[in-house]
Amino acid sequence: MAKKRFPKYPPKPSVSKKRRKGAAAVHDPRTRLADKVLSFLAGRDDFSGLGEIIIGLDLPRHERKGVKDILIGLEKKHKVVRRGNKYRLSGDAGLIKAVLEINSRGFGFAVIEGTTARESKDPFISRNNLNGASQGDTVYIKLLEGSGKRPEARVVKILNRGITRFCGIYTSSGKTGYVTPDNERLPFTVQIRKGNSLGAANNLAVLVDILDHGEGGRPPEGKIVEVLGDPLLASVQTRMAIEQFELVRTFPKSVRQETERLIPLTECSKDRTDLRHIPHVTIDGETAKDFDDAIAVEKSRSGYKLYVSIADVSHYVKPGSAIDQEAYRRGTSVYFPDLVVPMLPERLSNDLCSLVPDQDRPAFTAVLEFNKKGKRTGQHFCKSMIRSRQRFTYKIVQKVAYDRAPGERKTYAALLPMLDDAAALADQLWNRRLDRGSIGFDIPEPEIVIQDDKVHEIKRAERNRAHHLIEEFMLAANEAVAETLARENRPVLYRIHERPDPLKVELFTEAIAAMGLQLPSFELSPSWFARVVREAEHSPAQYVINNLMLRTMQQARYSPQNAGHFGLAAEYYLHFTSPIRRYPDLVAHRVLQNLLAKSGGTKEKPALLPGPESLEEAGIHLSKRERISVDVERNTQARLSALFLLDHVGEEFDGIISGVSTFGLFIELLDSFISGAVPVGEMRDDYYILDTKSHKYIGEQSGKIFQMGNLVRVRLERVDILAKKITFSIVAKN
Repeated sequence: MAKKRFPKYPPKPSVSKKRRKGAAAVHDPRTRLADKVLSFLAGRDDFSGLGEIIIGLDLPRHERKGVKDILIGLEKKHKVVRRGNKYRLSGDAGLIKAVLEINSRGFGFAVIEGTTARESKDPFISRNNLNGASQGDTVYIKLLEGSGKRPEARVVKILNRGITRFCGIYTSSGKTGYVTPDNERLPFTVQIRKGNSLGAANNLAVLVDILDHGEGGRPPEGKIVEVLGDPLLASVQTRMAIEQFELVRTFPKSVRQETERLIPLTECSKDRTDLRHIPHVTIDGETAKDFDDAIAVEKSRSGYKLYVSIADVSHYVKPGSAIDQEAYRRGTSVYFPDLVVPMLPERLSNDLCSLVPDQDRPAFTAVLEFNKKGKRTGQHFCKSMIRSRQRFTYKIVQKVAYDRAPGERKTYAALLPMLDDAAALADQLWNRRLDRGSIGFDIPEPEIVIQDDKVHEIKRAERNRAHHLIEEFMLAANEAVAETLARENRPVLYRIHERPDPLKVELFTEAIAAMGLQLPSFELSPSWFARVVREAEHSPAQYVINNLMLRTMQQARYSPQNAGHFGLAAEYYLHFTSPIRRYPDLVAHRVLQNLLAKSGGTKEKPALLPGPESLEEAGIHLSKRERISVDVERNTQARLSALFLLDHVGEEFDGIISGVSTFGLFIELLDSFISGAVPVGEMRDDYYILDTKSHKYIGEQSGKIFQMGNLVRVRLERVDILAKKITFSIVAKN
């Protein structure tokens, strides 16, 4: 078989030549010179003389005479202040600090520091007004006069570069090579001189350090620091995702040394409750390697007693230690189909803190009491020593407790009563949660199977009732801990989920009504959304509706201010059950430990974080790290989905229209959840008119309708590995 050639990539698209309002101002020589003066003064703390400014700007001779006139004009406009013959930027200079977000078409938006929840629209910055700035750069911008509904701006000064290293595909022609970034937010190519190529061959993935960003009309120039390999390999695409989001794959030497010195805790100390006689079990996926939660259930006359025991990471990871600092910096573990970038070193995550069977392990245990209807009637917490009896998988628990398979029930006869009681309690908790209005939608996820460094299969990840069992017990523990700490007035990081934006809800209701779903009478409450989920349960568009609902909701985040959890309809909620992979859970453990030890009152404030950060700052940082983790996983899924379909061009698939826009139709394949698009410009059998309110296209001649939520048959037309974009066409019905 002939070796597959890596596809050649088209040049990055240029932005439209249509002139926008305010764009012409930057081309005025006096405006350009004024920007240079403001840029120079923006980097100075003290007054600067005329000669110092001229020398610092390194201006050509013909521009030097105009500097004094520019300064006089800026002084009149209160942009600079003068003291004698020296000048300094004034507080009214009109320069705004922002971070750039660049679009793949070359223009960008300035995210202004200090604004929250998009208090105003981010200023638009045309390609001509970027002034050499790129994705992620921290800059000073100046708003342009005469902008339309959205403000426009130009970059005056680059303060810090956001991206100095990136991955891309190398091509060479003679002595000079070029690397095209595989990040669409970097719409440029970087020149690589022969001595900086590290011997890379054409069409290989490489890691590049930017040496020169191309100021002053020069092309960007870089140096290859690592040749990653064939980009058609799954491992190479995963590595490119890791580099794109700047994840750190190895631990610093200080962390490794500190980890090696840790001494396993195997004795039940006086401050711990000995729970080794309780028949704890762990229930996880088949490929799981770290087990940070174990459960046990006892049935009583009044109801049930649930033990949720969580690995005591806080015993080993002390505030301010090297391990703690690195864990906080990472914030969370990041999972890929065939590897994990962990928050904690492997000796902790897979050994000392992992609740493996038949080994004594320190834990934090929530002992929760419920009546026969699943209502929590009591709770207490303790540091404990436990001993797991069995490492179960979801599949096995499903067979034992729900399918009641004779063979499996015989194999695990000693644990049968406990598992049966656990299943009964989980069902009660699930029903109570739905009754209070908790949104019970369950969006299926893809499972990517890697074999021989190729994407072998992408399928629906299996979920069964055993998954729900563990989820209900973890939710119950998280709520109980949050409620206890709130009532004891102990500062902690809550997991909050605020009410959705009413405007987004209105758009959501319009979209699902257009799909024919019968909506209940509207009220902005979790129970209303829960009823929508139930209405959509047997609809072909269930997956699309649930996804739309997810995008309508606010992003959950961490905060020391308890605002409740809208989606769960919970007044109190935090993360307590996964300290091996989430730092906020470790914070909750430390707070709970202080409460049990009767420390940390108004006078004592034991450390919860590695440094002087406030809980407010920690909430912002850890929420950001979590969002990065989600973005990495989505990016990796897009990469591997494109790889998987590369060998299937021309084949047909069943899909659903998951979105409609001016670009065309967005398609989600039913079996693999791979996303792609049908550009309306390539739907040539008719002229299609977009009905934005009803989320559909209507054929002008044929009257054919393509609406969000419709099932369709599509053909795979092309796959762009670099852009991670998949293009389909609609297969005509016979």
